[in-house]
Amino acid sequence: MAFGYLRWLSCAVIAVSQAACATSVGSPVLAEKASVTAAPLGGDVLWSVRVPERWNGTLLVWSRGYARKSGAPEAAPERVVEPLLERGYALAGSDYGSGGWALAQAVPAQALVVDAFARQYGKPRRVIGWGMSMGGLITGALAEQDKPRIDGALALCSSIGGAVGMMNMALDGAFAFRTLVAPDAGIQLVGVKDDMANGRRVAAAVAQARKSAQGRARIALAGVLAGIPGWTGPDSPEPSADDFEAQVDEIANAFAMGVMLPREDQEARAGGPFSWNTGVDYRRQLERSGRAALVEGLYRSAGLSLDEDLSRLASAKRISAKPAAVSYMMAHYTPDAKPRVPLLAVQAIGDGMTSPSLQSAYGEVAPGTMVQSLYVRRSGHCAFSQDEILASLDRLESRLDTGRWPHSRAPFISYDPPPMLRACFRGRSCD
Repeated sequence: MAFGYLRWLSCAVIAVSQAACATSVGSPVLAEKASVTAAPLGGDVLWSVRVPERWNGTLLVWSRGYARKSGAPEAAPERVVEPLLERGYALAGSDYGSGGWALAQAVPAQALVVDAFARQYGKPRRVIGWGMSMGGLITGALAEQDKPRIDGALALCSSIGGAVGMMNMALDGAFAFRTLVAPDAGIQLVGVKDDMANGRRVAAAVAQARKSAQGRARIALAGVLAGIPGWTGPDSPEPSADDFEAQVDEIANAFAMGVMLPREDQEARAGGPFSWNTGVDYRRQLERSGRAALVEGLYRSAGLSLDEDLSRLASAKRISAKPAAVSYMMAHYTPDAKPRVPLLAVQAIGDGMTSPSLQSAYGEVAPGTMVQSLYVRRSGHCAFSQDEILASLDRLESRLDTGRWPHSRAPFISYDPPPMLRACFRGRSCD
């Protein structure tokens, strides 16, 4: 949910002047390399376009991540604009006409971008959709349309496992944390009135809990249930597999943002709570995670009974969802994992906000001829290097040119993430 959630917290969006937005109603001028244009596209939607002097015929349609406000339209992340233009790509994207969980608006808005570009500059030889975090999920939605407007899709650091499963997994982590660590801290699991205030309450409770061995053990249990990896900090070294203390520090550093994902706007759009944990067996979930050794080791060091804490979770009052709200979030957007065009998904193994398990789950159920799931050895959310982004595009272009995924792996690594414990795809039963 990416890149977007960090943007939401930092409000680091690019501003576009009113004058720029008013130019040439819907008709951006052919841009030189360094120029940017923005114009109304339809309704409240604005779009931005950058076209090199020597266009190679391929249009990259960028989908941004989650942001509370729509901000200015982006044609691409600023750090890769120049290398993409130098390669001859045309770049375009919209602001969706809305901030928040704008999946219902984003998919048709991005289709408008493709149509408007074709009218202004001619039909592209190829259209590639790409995005990070929530933008990667939007890209997946574009790829799963019955009549896709794109020829290929690149989903980076994406919440590609879908809204319902992702938020259910986050709910499990929040539920375990509130029950075992901070039952009286005023933490809201659903029906959230203020995401920012709720997140601050969780962050304060985590800061206090990590001071004791007992609190650290319980943070680890909650983090494992939520799918937070044991390496999350972009400036920290990757902990060894048996360094449980370093891993729990990494989980704790990412916990508030990785578990208390923004619900306020999503629940307002959906018409109520859409996450549930009725019927979930947390003892079984810990076993399924493949990370029980981490939790058991920390519980032993703390002199705590893991069995007793799991029994507390089993007897705690559960959360139910509103069926109509679930239906909305299934539609906007929980994937069917059946893309109609080739889709390449790329994730960092140490992403504490968009769990690598989401991508793994999608890759497991999607057809291998259409989907390839790859990982890079880095941590942090959507912190890919220019080289990694360009290599990802090269790989997707090769698949589109030859009909086969290339064998070369660099800069990607072999990696098998822990399973997505609450996988949920349209047309399949939800865990």
